[in-house]
Amino acid sequence: MNAGFSPEERCLIGVSGGRDSVALLHQLRAAGFRDLIVCHLDHALRAESSADAKFVERLGAKWGFDTVIERIDVAARARKQKRSLETAAREARYAFFAKVARARNCPRLFLAHHADDQVETFLFNLFRGASSSGLAGMAPLTSRWVDKVELQIARPLLHVWREDIEAYVTKHRLAYREDESNQDPRFTRNRLRHAIIPTLEEAFGREIRRSIWRTTEILRAEDDFLAAALGEVTAAAELNVRALKEEPLALQRRRLHAWLKAHGVPDVGFAEVEGVRCLFAGRTAKTNLPGGWHARRRAGKLFLEPPRRDRLSD
Repeated sequence: MNAGFSPEERCLIGVSGGRDSVALLHQLRAAGFRDLIVCHLDHALRAESSADAKFVERLGAKWGFDTVIERIDVAARARKQKRSLETAAREARYAFFAKVARARNCPRLFLAHHADDQVETFLFNLFRGASSSGLAGMAPLTSRWVDKVELQIARPLLHVWREDIEAYVTKHRLAYREDESNQDPRFTRNRLRHAIIPTLEEAFGREIRRSIWRTTEILRAEDDFLAAALGEVTAAAELNVRALKEEPLALQRRRLHAWLKAHGVPDVGFAEVEGVRCLFAGRTAKTNLPGGWHARRRAGKLFLEPPRRDRLSD
């Protein structure tokens, strides 16, 4: 297993108590990782969630790992933020990981996403109309800024299929917790897993998961190439319109997307990037962006105006 981090390094690992994360924890322990911090966030979405947390706590103690358990009412968070349960839960987990990383001075994080998760991510992003970056899915080793903490994230199981993990836990007689919400059709990923993918396989008359997985591998390599061609993008105050117009369309879109994200513009997608690109033509000099931001063109330059509350607080 290519873990991504050295066994000598202290690392965090997200452990839900389910099959995948228990298998990863067992593999890392067998590979010589001794200074792991087991991180478990109880989402308080199911009556059994407290029992899941206790299971993870006992497992960490049994295998000699420090364990951090926290509970958060994700349903209340989703209602307050007007987000889906899936989105609220994901954001809560990363905020929890960042909190532990800061407290323990340990930015390295293992997650147990596997090949089937990669396939589902591809389809989810495809139906959202994502770019090639989104279709490339998750990388085995990447970084993510959360609450001013740069998490270094390793996903060593991205080449491993769900049935292989099932065989592994059976072979090693590993106990784990079953999450009944994984069958709940209210969640998009469950509909992808239990309805959409089987329907596609029936329509094509063959197994399609490995074909989709290969596509994510191809797209990730191409995405890395384009990222290298783009170079480092900083939160520059202005961008030169003429220089942007001379770049290939793919690089224009990537540069603008990265520039907007670097400034903290939220929910940047295709429509937002194209709205800024429309400023190139000169017919309009301003476009609205999410979160109260605005992009403007003046004297051949693009610049951003932050939300009014930010300007008033300066």
